[in-house]
Amino acid sequence: MANNNRLILASASARRLELLAQIGVTPDIVDAPQIDESPHARELPRIYAARMAAAKLNAVAVRHDGAFVLAADTAVACGRRILPKAENAATARECLERLSGGRHRIYGGLIVRAPDGRRVARVVLTAVVFKRLSKAEIANYLDCGEWRGKAGGYAIQGRAARFVRRLNGSYSNVVGLPLYEVAQILGGLGWRA
Repeated sequence: MANNNRLILASASARRLELLAQIGVTPDIVDAPQIDESPHARELPRIYAARMAAAKLNAVAVRHDGAFVLAADTAVACGRRILPKAENAATARECLERLSGGRHRIYGGLIVRAPDGRRVARVVLTAVVFKRLSKAEIANYLDCGEWRGKAGGYAIQGRAARFVRRLNGSYSNVVGLPLYEVAQILGGLGWRA
C-alpha cells in the first residue's frame, strides 16, 4: 500500500466536487460508477438513497484497493414517492408542480470505505418547504434550464432558492452532499487532508 490516504470520489457530479472543495477536501481521483439507478417497486426514499450510495461505492471500490472511497446519492421525496432526475422540461414541470406549496424531504445517502475495509454509512434527512408556485414562476424556472439532471427538478443553489420558505437540516445535503457528515466520517476513519 503506497499511499493509504488517497481519496476516491465515486461520483460523476461536478456539484459534489465543488462541495468537497468548500471544506478543503480534494479527491485524488474521481471515478464515476456505472450502475442502474432505478428505484425498486415500493422502495422507500431512505432505503433507496442508502442502497444507491452503497452500490456506487461497491462499483468503484474494487478498482481502488488501499484507498478511501466516498460515495453518495441524493433522493428527493414527496411522502413515499421518489421524484426523478429531470431530464426534460415535462418531468421538471411535474416535479415543481408536485413540490409547490408543500414540504418535501431530501435523503442524502453517504458511505465511506477506509483502506482497511471499514465502512461507515449514513442517511441524512433535510426537510424543505416550497412556497406556492405560480404557472409563470414555473415557466420562468423551466426557461433558465438549471433543472436539467437535478433530482426533483430544481437546484436550491441557483434560482430555485427563491422558492424555499423553510429548510430544516443540512443545506449542503440538498445541494448534493452533507458536508458536516462527510468531514466527521472521513476524520473518524483516519483520513487527513
